[in-house]
Amino acid sequence: MSFTQLPPLLSEALAARGYTAPTPVQAAVLEPEAVGRDLVVSAQTGSGKTVAFGMAMAAQLIPDGDRVAPSREPLALVIAPTRELALQVSRELIWLYGPAGARIATCVGGMDASKERRNLGYGAHIVVGTPGRLRDHLERGALNLSGLRVAVLDEADEMLDMGFREDLEEILDATPKERRTMLFSATMPKPIVALAKRYQHDALRISTVGEDRGHGDIAYQAVTVSPSDIEHAVINLLRLYEAETAILFCATRDNVRHLHASLVERGFAAVALSGEHSQNERNAALQALRDRRARVCVATDVAARGIDLPTLTLVIHVELPRDAETLQHRSGRTGRAGKKGTAVLIVPYPRRRRVEAMLRGARINAEWVEAPTPEQIRASDRERLIAALLEPVEYDDEDRTLAERLMAEKSPEDIAAALVRAHRNAMPQPEELADQSPEARRAAQQERHRPGFEDIAWFRLDIGRRQNADARWILPLICRRGNITKNEVGAIRIAQNETNFQVPRALAAKFQAALARTADGEDDVRIEPSQGPAHDDGPPRGPRPPQRNGPNAGRPAPRHQPKPYRKGPPKGPRA
Repeated sequence: MSFTQLPPLLSEALAARGYTAPTPVQAAVLEPEAVGRDLVVSAQTGSGKTVAFGMAMAAQLIPDGDRVAPSREPLALVIAPTRELALQVSRELIWLYGPAGARIATCVGGMDASKERRNLGYGAHIVVGTPGRLRDHLERGALNLSGLRVAVLDEADEMLDMGFREDLEEILDATPKERRTMLFSATMPKPIVALAKRYQHDALRISTVGEDRGHGDIAYQAVTVSPSDIEHAVINLLRLYEAETAILFCATRDNVRHLHASLVERGFAAVALSGEHSQNERNAALQALRDRRARVCVATDVAARGIDLPTLTLVIHVELPRDAETLQHRSGRTGRAGKKGTAVLIVPYPRRRRVEAMLRGARINAEWVEAPTPEQIRASDRERLIAALLEPVEYDDEDRTLAERLMAEKSPEDIAAALVRAHRNAMPQPEELADQSPEARRAAQQERHRPGFEDIAWFRLDIGRRQNADARWILPLICRRGNITKNEVGAIRIAQNETNFQVPRALAAKFQAALARTADGEDDVRIEPSQGPAHDDGPPRGPRPPQRNGPNAGRPAPRHQPKPYRKGPPKGPRA
């Protein structure tokens, strides 16, 4: 299929932008059965859906196939969940409908509302905006939707998740009943279906989401690391790939701020995007990425919606997405328009099973790999450096004059070594990461100790998680009963029915004698020597509810549960 069924001016605009054939979603909305009908479209992020609904609107905006019909009121309305996505949609529609004489107004939060009202007053054929700002203009009388012919809800599922249902309903209720309505959504949850039933008539359902929901142009990887090594893993991944543009996803504004500052301190050209940034700051950050003045963007989920950077080839999930849909929306920033991209999930090893379940739910086949080591990064640096220095380059006379002077002062080997050194010094240094194999974790657990605890003796208390044992009150109890300080207590291991802890062997006799003197105190917790915990397989754990296993695991708990040992820390004479 080609674009011959579109108005000539739109076909010429598409050809000028390099479009030769429609993508699957674009072809679907141009089918004869879809022309003029309400549509419910499921399409992946990066599938060309913005241009798709731009093409689909042509029948209402250019009915005679020439130019956009004159009108004072908007003929088309596009609603998007975020400022960035609305601005991106506006840019796409400007080049698509600009040759046809369409005037396009953008109404988004964070911009000058009075200027937007003036633009609406001058007249706009197409209005693109976010729900909150559009509702504000509608209530103030600046936005007149009485002549609307087509309404588009882009990423409708995301707008409902963000709590824009009332805004959307008020906006759509102000439009003519005979308008054409198109819903574009990556997923079709029940709220979307309900919205379609209320505001659409005989809608055609179009889905270009295949059984393999993972984007075909994105290679997924999962890297298991220690929770304390997450930031180091981010640095090594950035250094290994040296992507032209990369985006790092965090869960909160504070984490964006912290990671951005850390990367800048290490020498990365990075920008940040989060809800705390003004629209001008966001525009400046995105422009720095487009101009190649910055190569790394640290962002929250909402702030990154709608970002479309042609050079973006690497997405790193620094903090795990909350669900499979968020994973795909994040990863969909890369692998767009037929280009290849890589999405990497940084997985703290205690959460590997959760991530595996999420990947299965998303039907994504991710490759589990080790975090890049400094040796791997240096090997990649060497190959990139050699390729860059051997690349053909044109030199002018001044360059050659300076080269001759250097050759007169030093040998070619020294000059080449100095050039290599200069390139290396411009690169941030990779980080050392802990070995995360199960054998290494067990060995590290066995060898890990504080200074002064090389030779230790184990003692046990006859209470554990089942009795609400908690290190916050166990530690003062040990110190009071054994007449020692908290710095003289080593690791504390809380098990189901007992708690084991360490004391330096040099203090063991003194500690045991103090226990004998305080054994008749008010508390009835018994402390005695032990051989250590039966399975020393991890860090100390806090209390948790008793687990019910066996054949009765799925049945309701008995009505009368045995009371715990005590509700709080034992009371006794103060030290």
